[in-house]
Amino acid sequence: MATIQLSQVNKDFRLSRGKLVHALSNIDLTVQEGEFIALLGPSGCGKSTILHLIAGLDEPSTGTVLVDNLAPQELQTKQQLGIAFQEHALLPWRSVQGNLELPFQIAGRTPDKARIAALIELVGLKGFETARPSQLSGGMKQRASIARALCLDPKLLLLDEPFGALDAVTRRSLNLELQRIWQQQRVTTVLVTHTVEEALFLADRVLVMTGRPGRILREVTVPFARSRTPGTMRLEAFHRLVDDLTASLQPEEEPRP
Repeated sequence: MATIQLSQVNKDFRLSRGKLVHALSNIDLTVQEGEFIALLGPSGCGKSTILHLIAGLDEPSTGTVLVDNLAPQELQTKQQLGIAFQEHALLPWRSVQGNLELPFQIAGRTPDKARIAALIELVGLKGFETARPSQLSGGMKQRASIARALCLDPKLLLLDEPFGALDAVTRRSLNLELQRIWQQQRVTTVLVTHTVEEALFLADRVLVMTGRPGRILREVTVPFARSRTPGTMRLEAFHRLVDDLTASLQPEEEPRP
């Protein structure tokens, strides 16, 4: 499993008309091996940018990003990185099994039928191996997407709003499923989410970011023991922490003249 280290990371983007956007400012972040962290913050604060930097899909303007003391691109080269986004990105002409065979084929490896079968069962899709994405519900597509991200037994799992497009009931159900999957796999995981309840239910630590330029405003170690259940979200302490983190996300009011 992977250890992640971001040191004094800044990220700027230049728009088409030459305007410079300062997206991230002085990000220092360490994620321990096997830890599950969640990034919370307002839209446009740079949460997904951090995920892209860790994935090696982009590079910082200044500062360093290391995964196991290596550049993230080396983790990509070794096929040790799993990513699932809000859009499931399943190939519509392939079955569930066919989509899970894809990472092996891209890596030039023979698909591991036993591994694929175990992951399909793990995410609750046994019996749907031959179904195509058009025959699956939104929640089932996201389960397949997460299973695909785990196919090559990655050291690091990156989740960018994987349940953001789903209804509240399905989302809560998949939160339970993701917790169960993570507890079995124990892969180092970084989740980007806008939902405070989701972050507190799933993560070991929650990091709250400011608006652009994104900075880490505060860090909260989640006090609730695993395994967490729907009853955890009904605890008074859970609701107090939700209110506390929600207040952290509110922009500061400008002083009145």
